[in-house]
Amino acid sequence: MWTIQKVNTLRWDIYCKVIDNYGDIGVCWRLCADLAQRGQHVRLWVDDATPLRWMAPQGQAGVQVLAWSGDALQRLQALAPADVLVEAFGCELEPELVAHYARSARPPLWINLEYLSAEAWVQRCHGLPSPVLQGPGKGLTKHFFYPGFIPGTGGLLREADLAQRQSEFDRDAWLTQQGIAPNGQLVSLFCYEPQALGDWLQSLAAGRQRTNLLVTAGRAQAAVQAELTRMGAPPDSQQLGTMTVTWLEHMSQRYYDHLLWACDLNFVRGEDSLVRALWSGKPFIWSIYPQADRAHHAKLSAFLDWLQAPTSLRQFHRVWNGIDAGPLPALDLPAWTQTVLAARLRLLQQADLAEQLLLFVGKNR
Repeated sequence: MWTIQKVNTLRWDIYCKVIDNYGDIGVCWRLCADLAQRGQHVRLWVDDATPLRWMAPQGQAGVQVLAWSGDALQRLQALAPADVLVEAFGCELEPELVAHYARSARPPLWINLEYLSAEAWVQRCHGLPSPVLQGPGKGLTKHFFYPGFIPGTGGLLREADLAQRQSEFDRDAWLTQQGIAPNGQLVSLFCYEPQALGDWLQSLAAGRQRTNLLVTAGRAQAAVQAELTRMGAPPDSQQLGTMTVTWLEHMSQRYYDHLLWACDLNFVRGEDSLVRALWSGKPFIWSIYPQADRAHHAKLSAFLDWLQAPTSLRQFHRVWNGIDAGPLPALDLPAWTQTVLAARLRLLQQADLAEQLLLFVGKNR
């Protein structure tokens, strides 16, 4: 078990670029909100804050959202100096912004927050310093901070009140409030465009068990509608055989947590929803972000190894992510549930990402 170290209230500048799919802004917002709930003052610099209108409509006390645009330097110069500078997911600051931080009487601790992976090299690279030898930031030092699943990495985002909120969640009341019929098994679908999607939808529609498929807005809905059209069904169908389709709108992060807790099986994608699926304790299938060089194959394999996934869960992931051909294996929700619960228990023995960031800053600043 970790020891918690008191960290004074600091000013954080966290930079984020919304590249695609909202995962970057999703992780950054959760981090900002978590730090603010722990007494920190956070400024989130983002090039497109539009997703926050539905992702975090209530905002968060202690978090100021600022436009990372062409005149960001002028706004930055009018603010109190930052104590911590975080570049999220490889976004790079413009030279003039770097120069501003370098000229500070006490330059901030510079952290490069990296992507999540279960690969072995993450533990070796976590926390390493990288001196800046040239350019406007010459003389400063970046520190690489890697989220991860094992001790020796930066951990995963987990709010202090998450377990309590989940224990108090009333599934039946929530489903009734949302107008979602608990017909048979409930499955949430947040995915890209998996090749196996069409065959899977047909198997649900022809299955003996009733399934209510809750399809998230955006790429998942577009992918399902395209497959329904190929099947000769109306793209906005709400009933095919034993499968009910519920079309969801864009939702807040709090709503998405509730959705995961309410379902019997969750299909997630990217990084933020993967972590939330782990905390839910429900069985899930992960659509990993595809990379042209197929680096995601090794990344998925490392994750499944850490998860200690049984053969059926491992094979479902490999077919769903287009690594292996062939039919999807049958669902084995009892075994998959035990796998996820055991993984969650291991994770709960480790400090969460925000706590580890605070400890890291306290030690290195």
